[in-house]
Amino acid sequence: MTFQVLANADLQGKRALVRVDFNVPMEAGQVTDDTRLRAAVPTIEELRKGGAKVILLAHFDRPKGKVVASMSLKPIVEPLEKVLGYPVAFAADCVGPKAREAVASMEPGEVLLMENVRFHPGEEANDKAFANALAANGDLYVNDAFSAAHRAHASTEGLAHLLPAYAGEQMRLELNALDRALGNPERPVLGIVGGSKVSSKLDLLKHLVTKLDKLAIGGGMANTFLYAQGHDVGASYCEKELADTAREIIRLAGKNNCKLFLPLDIVVAEKLAPGAPARVRDVGSVDDDERILDAGPETVERLCRAMNNSKTLVWNGPLGVFEIPPFDKGTVEAARHAAKLVREGKLVAVAGGGDTVAALNAAGVVDDFTFVSTAGGAFLEWMEGKTLPGVAALLDKRLPR
Repeated sequence: MTFQVLANADLQGKRALVRVDFNVPMEAGQVTDDTRLRAAVPTIEELRKGGAKVILLAHFDRPKGKVVASMSLKPIVEPLEKVLGYPVAFAADCVGPKAREAVASMEPGEVLLMENVRFHPGEEANDKAFANALAANGDLYVNDAFSAAHRAHASTEGLAHLLPAYAGEQMRLELNALDRALGNPERPVLGIVGGSKVSSKLDLLKHLVTKLDKLAIGGGMANTFLYAQGHDVGASYCEKELADTAREIIRLAGKNNCKLFLPLDIVVAEKLAPGAPARVRDVGSVDDDERILDAGPETVERLCRAMNNSKTLVWNGPLGVFEIPPFDKGTVEAARHAAKLVREGKLVAVAGGGDTVAALNAAGVVDDFTFVSTAGGAFLEWMEGKTLPGVAALLDKRLPR
């Protein structure tokens, strides 16, 4: 995978338009999690070190092309200043006179945050005139927002065709990690896919069984596969209408020599509540009023053995209802085993997706994995084998350099 990186750029005095992801969680006008702000720091520092003027472009929420005061990026300025340790200017628009004036007043090494690009309908429409208006304030373009790269918007895709385009440091890390996981992985490769719905991950499952050596299916979606194999799932969540689809995926896995791991035993309870009485059952031995809520110990032990015999792990989705103990045990044990193998240099482990990140945080192993993506939808679409417009634009050899 070849793309231009900032180390190769002439930055001195240049206006660098940087697409970042500052769509951060907020309550009462306050940022409650600054993870995405901190993720932008390496790129900002690299640009400042090279003498560039750093102009940040971002979206917040879904204003749908209109100015919505509650969706302004202005409240991001103060927490961003705390993360960076120096002042950040703010422009009340991302195009037009206010943007031009703010950029014109910048000195090399200074940082400017532009107002929400989605306040303009041209952003999500990837309108060329709007992209040109954005480009007028820059000499080069840096995409550091992999999490928005699955959208063909003006600031994520259109700009890359108008200015010399580079991958930011976070984008570079993300793309390199995904290439190690699925593009050019060290084999054998094991995948873990969990979560509740098969319907939301059909494309993912169908793609992965053609790419992986082994695939373990957990969470609520495993219930659908068990049902498709003729097992009783009691009162468990189950997409029974997708039984034929599950059987098709099982056949596809066999055709592609992908070993499929479905639960051998499960943890059940009559209700989903903290500390609810839980029992371990063999697959198929579920009472009518019982719900499958976690992978059983034999299933987890087999999964850990599969990790021992793998070189690469790709993980998306928990094995059970990890938010509510004791149904977190399977996910936590598997995650900690993967982390141990990474620390010992025996496994490359790449994980992503909102629930996955939360589950790894709950297990206390996020920092031990080789790479954990916070990109959500973009990570999932990449795993599905889809082309991400924001990434494709950076890889396009026709781009001006």
